[in-house]
Amino acid sequence: MKLSARTYAIVTALAVFVGLPLLLYGLGDAPRRSVLKEALSLLTLLAFTMMLGQFFLARSNETLLGLFKPPQIQKVHKVIAYTAIGVIFLHPAFIVLPRYLEGGIRPWDAFWIMVTDFGNLGIVLGLAAWVVMVVLGITVFFRRKLIPHFTLRYRGWRYFHGGLAVSFTVLALWHSIALGRHTDIAMSVFFLTLALLGFAMLARLYLGGQPGKPRSQPMSEGAPT
Repeated sequence: MKLSARTYAIVTALAVFVGLPLLLYGLGDAPRRSVLKEALSLLTLLAFTMMLGQFFLARSNETLLGLFKPPQIQKVHKVIAYTAIGVIFLHPAFIVLPRYLEGGIRPWDAFWIMVTDFGNLGIVLGLAAWVVMVVLGITVFFRRKLIPHFTLRYRGWRYFHGGLAVSFTVLALWHSIALGRHTDIAMSVFFLTLALLGFAMLARLYLGGQPGKPRSQPMSEGAPT
């Protein structure tokens, strides 16, 4: 059966943003732990990959715009973005949650020790990325009230939002490479490649012309566009 262009695009996206992370995870040499711990780690990895995927929903992706209508892209973006943010928001809790099923230090004590270990660069980067992500999510939720306060209105909002998205990605990626149990060389290269390609698409959108406020609703409000 011949695949349509839309179906091919969806299959390709699933292969890159879901299939490849799963493959790299399976091929990784990190010692396996309990099913719960591995499931939470994998869920976090996929959520971060989905966050990186938001850069590819930018209006500079002409191929995507040629296949799907802007409202369709916007709907997919919102579902994926809010889901991924929710998962990463709970990431610190996921690290200590399994301790409820184990002996030793209590989960709350482990959590407090983790978030106050400011001598560990990886921890500091993770906390900074988490805070930036929370600000990113809150500002997206209240974007309609915030946009009129920017000097350049919608253009100013886009630059502000894009800056937050890039900052979160850099901090989270650095944190992941520094501390991630499953972020080996292959996974790190994969994440870095997606991030660089995503940044390039964002730069193409911002530097390719002076963006003005669209006549209709932006195709992917909340996306780094």
